Amino acid sequence: MPFSKEKRQGTFSGIVFVALVAAAATFIAQLGPVSALGISPLVVGIVIGIFYANTLHNKFPAEWESGIVFSGKKILRFAIVFYGFRITFQQIAEVGMQGFMVSFLMLTSTMIVGIWLGTKVFRMDSDTSILTAAGASVCGAAAVLATEPVLKAEEHKTAIAVSMVVLFGTISMFLYPVLYSAIIQPATGFLHMEPSTFGIYVGGTIHEVAQVVAVPASVPGAPTDMSNAAVIVKMTRVIMIAPMLIVLGVILGFMAKRKGGASEKLKLVIPWFAVYFVGMAGVNSLIHNYTATAPEHIAMMIKGIIENVNVIDTFLLTMAMTALGMGTRFAKFKGLGLAPIYTAGGMFIWLVVGGFVITQWVVATF
Repeated sequence: MPFSKEKRQGTFSGIVFVALVAAAATFIAQLGPVSALGISPLVVGIVIGIFYANTLHNKFPAEWESGIVFSGKKILRFAIVFYGFRITFQQIAEVGMQGFMVSFLMLTSTMIVGIWLGTKVFRMDSDTSILTAAGASVCGAAAVLATEPVLKAEEHKTAIAVSMVVLFGTISMFLYPVLYSAIIQPATGFLHMEPSTFGIYVGGTIHEVAQVVAVPASVPGAPTDMSNAAVIVKMTRVIMIAPMLIVLGVILGFMAKRKGGASEKLKLVIPWFAVYFVGMAGVNSLIHNYTATAPEHIAMMIKGIIENVNVIDTFLLTMAMTALGMGTRFAKFKGLGLAPIYTAGGMFIWLVVGGFVITQWVVATF
């Protein structure tokens, strides 16, 4: 137990150490060049953590390891629950059936494509394949973090998945504005998209929330309906992480039963933190309803509290990502080769091309 009498001191020291490194990651992410690239503190944290794991790991007390593990497991679940304060059901209703259908179809299809490519085509292990697919299909690094406890995956597999999200998400951030300005906007017929439709396409196919925000900002003269549609559709994908994890838990339970034989009792793996995540989104929705009619000074106070909760939550997620990086050794990567890049690259092509076709079909149909 991490807080047993023998381990308590080392656990607290490890948590403080992770918090200090996460604070440094937060500061670095706010620097001009890093911030301009849309690189979140989570990504900076895992990079610093990996550097520590492969260079300085033996220079620090081994007793701190229990605190590092606690940060990567328990604090992670807590942070995912409070991630729900970034979403309201009202936001999802704003984009209507079109935004919901694009989100649902892209999440489902990308998960299937990613797992199939990883396990069947490029022969990766199932954990790395699922983590990589989750990052591409839902919301980047946060989705990888949320999926890791369900799989009980090793830290280095999580690090691989996050690195793929960073690589292809960054490429998307630069590619989409060029596509819109050079091809989509001046085109006619099927290749043409209205700004709001392009926003749905961006929100339904790009990895990270920060990257989705950056794309409309990079399009010269982009109207507000483009950025609004992009962010709302993206947040619709984010909230879908909860049902996705529950379905994944059920599937893993059935697979475990099949491996254990007919006499084995079915054990459902229900990620309760994902259920609580939806509950927090519901609480945030009720608060949103209240502030719409509340006196201005009360509404501003509540808005400030929620903003502070989100800042703290981002820091806790950064701590969790940093801790996962600290458990990642390069030696564990041996044998994977270029399979993660090929898998993530295949999903990237599907997101760009398949996502374009699905968005145009949904907008024309619904």
